[in-house]
Parts: sequence; structure tokens; C-alpha cells
Amino acid sequence: MNASAQVLGIKLRVVEARGPDQFETAFAGMVRGQTEALLTLEDSMFWLNRRVLAEIEAEHRLPTMHPLREHVEAGSLMAYGPDLRDLFRRAATYVDKILKGAKPADLPVEQPTKFELVINLKTAKALGLTIPPSLLARADQVIE
Repeated sequence: MNASAQVLGIKLRVVEARGPDQFETAFAGMVRGQTEALLTLEDSMFWLNRRVLAEIEAEHRLPTMHPLREHVEAGSLMAYGPDLRDLFRRAATYVDKILKGAKPADLPVEQPTKFELVINLKTAKALGLTIPPSLLARADQVIE
């Protein structure tokens, strides 16, 4: 990310929040630092608190991109990441093979192959953002 940010002339800043009790402080600091957008890395704590995050993002008017669609469904601006439903379907084939006698150590490690882009236009409008038509055309789902 750092290399890409440099090429684009973007300054990255890492902000940590180890629990929902630290969200408000983290967001207030980002706003004071004139942060223009937020990109999160996925973690179960963020996923479990996705509605709270969406509310704080809206309160601080901070456009945020997450790696999973569930954040956008909860009210965040956008997500780009692996399609979890596809991963779970593929995991089921592994379970089937193991139940039929395959040794887990003999099965190949797979990485996600299907990714999805989800955009929440209602959130974009509330933030005063216009999503380019070219980006909307590429989205797998647009929530209105």
C-alpha cells in the first residue's frame, strides 16, 4: 500500500482501534488530522461491530472502504474483497473430500478467486459524494 500511495501522492496513516471502545477516539483523531478517507483491514472485531462503525463513519463524514460486503449492507460506503459465499461453498468441497477420506495435508491451499465490489449510494449521497458511472458499472452490487 505504501508504494502505491507514494505513486499516487497519497499520505497514509495507520490508526489502531483494538476494541469498539476505541472507535470514537480513533475517528476523532482522523478528523483532526484531516483524514479524507479510511481503508480498513478485516478483522472479526470490525465485522462484529460493523453497524457501530457505519454510524461513526457517518457521524464523522468519513468515506470508508472495507473488505467485506456486510459493512456496506450495514451502511458503510463501499467494500472490495473476497466473496465469502464463494469461499464457504469452496470450503464445503474440502469438507466433503476430507469426510470421504482425503488427508487435509494432501489438499492444496487455495486463495480467493472471486472478489466483489459493493457500493452504497445512499451513503455516498449522505456524504455528498458522486460515484463515477464507470465505477458503478463495475460494481457487483449497488445499494440504493
